[in-house]
Amino acid sequence: MIPLFSTGQIRETDEFAINELKVPGPVLMENASLEIFSYVELSREELKLPKRIAVICGKGNNGGDGYAAARHFLNNGYEIAVIKIGDEEEMSPDCRTNYIILKNLGNKNKNLTFIKYVSVKDINKLRNFPIITDAMLGSGIEGTLREPYKSIVEEINKYKAFKVAIDIPTGLSADRGYAENAFMADLTVTLGELKRGLFFGNGAVYSGEVEKGSIGIGFSIYDKYKTREYLIEPEDAFRFLPVKKKDDYKYSAGKVFTIAGSGDLPGAAVLTSKACLASGTGASILAYPKSVRRLVHKNLGEVIVDSYEDGKKEILTPDSIKELNKRIKWADVVAIGPGLGREKETQEAVLTILKQKKYRKIVLDADAIFALGEDGYRHYDLKKAVLTPHRAEFAHFVGINLAELEKDILKYGRVFTEKTGAYLVLKGAPTIIFTPDGDALINTTGNPGMAKFGTGDVLTGVIASFMAQKQNIEEAVISAVYVHSLSADLLLEKSTEFGYTASDISKNISSAIKFLRKTFA
Repeated sequence: MIPLFSTGQIRETDEFAINELKVPGPVLMENASLEIFSYVELSREELKLPKRIAVICGKGNNGGDGYAAARHFLNNGYEIAVIKIGDEEEMSPDCRTNYIILKNLGNKNKNLTFIKYVSVKDINKLRNFPIITDAMLGSGIEGTLREPYKSIVEEINKYKAFKVAIDIPTGLSADRGYAENAFMADLTVTLGELKRGLFFGNGAVYSGEVEKGSIGIGFSIYDKYKTREYLIEPEDAFRFLPVKKKDDYKYSAGKVFTIAGSGDLPGAAVLTSKACLASGTGASILAYPKSVRRLVHKNLGEVIVDSYEDGKKEILTPDSIKELNKRIKWADVVAIGPGLGREKETQEAVLTILKQKKYRKIVLDADAIFALGEDGYRHYDLKKAVLTPHRAEFAHFVGINLAELEKDILKYGRVFTEKTGAYLVLKGAPTIIFTPDGDALINTTGNPGMAKFGTGDVLTGVIASFMAQKQNIEEAVISAVYVHSLSADLLLEKSTEFGYTASDISKNISSAIKFLRKTFA
């Protein structure tokens, strides 16, 4: 896994390099600027853009990185416009050093234009530049953007230029992955090490492609830090795949009992229970209301239907639980929730199952999570449980509104799992796995085509299946989340994000596993 760092840790490392290693600040800035130039030049060549670039520089060290990078662009034949925010006496020492060098160099070079920022009208002078670089504020920003940065960002975001952020897009919290308004980058060259806020929440949207730029002190220096956020790599997904043994038979290869679906929502039950088989489970049995069994039976293929009496109500009720308990005890994993509905009797039935705790391991999704209600999870033992809500469901679940959750996703996810001992698979772009130990594992696969009905139901099935085939819950969840989204990514080779469905993802799980095996075996 790839560790992610906080701004505090990055800042401490910079100070260590300057104070202990005796690397002068301007040297770190020079190293950073060379990395920025290299990544931008590479992108420019790939996109076949002209050698014209605008750089917007603030007064701090982020602005200094911008001035230093501008010098390299100038020396390599670029036409450059540099917008200077603030006066020279307001600049940090290293920023001022690089500003003076660039200014003196520009006196002898007609390709450099300096523009002192007075009003947002000055930004209009950049409208025709094919590349615009943000070197305004960097990683120190928290909270609402103030002027003039707010107006600058709003104006620049309207332009069609290829946009580059130095270190982190202006306006984005490097720790919380949150922004009310931020520079919308196509490329972010983050310096030193990867900042966690670039990869989740608003950060995943505002940062574009993220590249790590060295500041010349090596990466082993960061080893002293205990990180709690990681990017999941394909090697992790491969390493944690269930292992098929030569002497496996259908019941030793994982038994999943899915309690899902209702008369109004039969499709979710089909998707979840079939995804279990598609991802390797030996035995997948679906509990479904007897009165409407016909709605799912013909679509299930090899999945077995264990229908229960529902008094023709077409839903799960508390009276049904006694019929289900034998299968609950039999299963390696119980998956419950997709398409159950939110009737009061159904919610009571879900809570009864949780109170009895006759299962070995359990995956809670959708309506099963809703049944716990706002803050209701505090009254149940959720150790060894895996919950798979999307963000709105999770916000309701922990008793906050969605806007509050999005301001600090890591905090709320971590608090929940540390208190309950559960695993939280917080679905979204990207999906984040929170462990009982407080780690946050960020999925790196997936595409916008997954934003469709049913993809979450398939994920529930894949997670339950891998959990049934493995003893280690955390490893099963990591691999399942990655493989599920990888399956969707591989579909883009023959389709588009518009065309594929949740069923296609399920059918393609085997191809995703084959891809990992071919790559790493």
